Amino acid sequence: MSATWYECKVKYRKIDETSGAQKVTTEPYLVDAISYTEAESRITEEMNAYLSDSDAIKITNIKVANYAEIHPFENSDRWFKSKISLIAFDEESGKERKTNLYLLIQANDVKEAYDNTISVMKDTMGEYTIPAITESPIKDVFPYFSGDEEDAERIEKFNTLKNSIPEVPELNEDLELTDVLSETTIDE
Repeated sequence: MSATWYECKVKYRKIDETSGAQKVTTEPYLVDAISYTEAESRITEEMNAYLSDSDAIKITNIKVANYAEIHPFENSDRWFKSKISLIAFDEESGKERKTNLYLLIQANDVKEAYDNTISVMKDTMGEYTIPAITESPIKDVFPYFSGDEEDAERIEKFNTLKNSIPEVPELNEDLELTDVLSETTIDE
């Protein structure tokens, strides 16, 4: 059975990272649920785990999200919406038909989101194009967990990938200097 994802907008008090003051913010989250009622219940439960008992949340909107698949990747901290156009040839009319679908891909930047989208689509038999990749406002994704052992392994893998800390490669100053010098000689 395929997952139905609900985008839930949640309003709550949050400590501002720059000023340290509390401010009210509204952020979107994605929840795997069967109905709007279950989505409301699950997002309330998930958000209460992050907030203190005195903090209240308000769910301002719940809507069915238009994502065909969700793909977390290790060492990534942002979510990107990849638009995929599947190309099929209609033999009756002799025209190309495009069918759009959207993937939610975890990555650190647009280039990495593109690379991750390509890796997700590598086993696709048909032709496709990637006309757009945009950063999604989604803050977190909460998949459904039934309690089955197989589900537990899948959820654990999902959460491990989702919660991994991005690796920041160290710069080799000698190589950077060489690159800068080679660029200046090319430009001249």
